[in-house]
Amino acid sequence: MSELQIDALVFDVLGTLVDEPAGIRAGMRELDPSLDSPAQIEELLSMWQQHIDREQRRILDGGRPYATSDALDLEAARLVADAAGVDDPTAVAALALSGRRLPPWPDTASGLARLAEQHPLIGLSNASRTALLEVNAHAGLRWHQVLSAEDALTYKPDPAVYQLAVTVSGRPPERLLMVATHAWDLRAAQNAGLRTAYVTRPVGDPPTAADQFDLYADDLSDLADQIDSDRGK
Repeated sequence: MSELQIDALVFDVLGTLVDEPAGIRAGMRELDPSLDSPAQIEELLSMWQQHIDREQRRILDGGRPYATSDALDLEAARLVADAAGVDDPTAVAALALSGRRLPPWPDTASGLARLAEQHPLIGLSNASRTALLEVNAHAGLRWHQVLSAEDALTYKPDPAVYQLAVTVSGRPPERLLMVATHAWDLRAAQNAGLRTAYVTRPVGDPPTAADQFDLYADDLSDLADQIDSDRGK
């Protein structure tokens, strides 16, 4: 690996810094307390995730006009509620908001604080601006700037989303380090010219043997150690 010369760190949020599935599972249990079977919960979670992935792809492919993550979450919540036999609109609306009440990973707060001592931190998420406000507040995320794909009216991995971070930073893309637990996210950032760091999470999309990212870290503390070590060369 060549020496990193980084002016700012760009972080994926959902999955990388917060446990998105855990928050949605909790929302499902509130929707219907009788859902006590892990298999039931996982089946409904898969239904939610597949809907979000499918509709984001449709938007990226031009098969559907842009819709915010809030709209897609509400659609997913309705599908889950129908499958669970719940028809209370208030309960469905509450479930749709469960994607904003996401617990941070144990190392997130301390890791961001440590990294922020050396570099500006930019959040870059497919979540809407409104959702990010609540996600950040609930999880206690520390940012110097947070950007939503909503500002580009598209979703990652569209290059326009990564360009948001490049534009805001005022730096060339190769001076930005994209940090994510999703290999697909890092590949797209790499194609946009950013440097890349993969962080292991239980809910991530692991790299393949063909991937060549700049850094591979077990958590944010490990990432900070590697960046510090590289700066000291």
